[in-house]
Amino acid sequence: MKKIILAITGASGSLYAVEFLRLVSGLEVEVHGIISGAGEKVLGLEEKLAPWDLTTVRQWYAIDNLAAPMASGSARYDAMVVLPCTMGTLAAIANGLSLNLIHRAADVMLKERKPLVLAVRETPFNRTHLQNMLAASDAGAIICPAMPAFYHLPENLRDMARHFAGRVAAQIGLKVPGLKAWSGIDV
Repeated sequence: MKKIILAITGASGSLYAVEFLRLVSGLEVEVHGIISGAGEKVLGLEEKLAPWDLTTVRQWYAIDNLAAPMASGSARYDAMVVLPCTMGTLAAIANGLSLNLIHRAADVMLKERKPLVLAVRETPFNRTHLQNMLAASDAGAIICPAMPAFYHLPENLRDMARHFAGRVAAQIGLKVPGLKAWSGIDV
């Protein structure tokens, strides 16, 4: 069973995290969660949910708990997803700042060479955003902007978010049954 960390920050896009949890709920995955204060507010605003409503998460850890298991490489988590990832969180991770548990857990993933997916959510990007994405990528993070695809012909926002969440899951080595992949078109 894989043990992963899901961090939710205050960027718009809580739907992506909700759909990610729905997708992995049937897989051999144990999810541990961290949510920022702003992430909790956005989850409530966009999805009318509180963290404890996301029952796929085995345990939530306080953002200021730097003694939580994921603050150390010896806890042996397999991967981490920051979904959605604010530019402030990206900046802290890219610059090695461990100001809270999300940043520290991400730093642990990088130092242990474990998959860290940052689903950045901002538009447009400024030069600092792009430099931070490059720095995080150079450190080993996977930059996966929350950009939905349309080739699978989504019927609604949940379909779009589910497909993107499946792509995120694939980045950490999870195989999601039924996820439509691009198979080309005849021209």
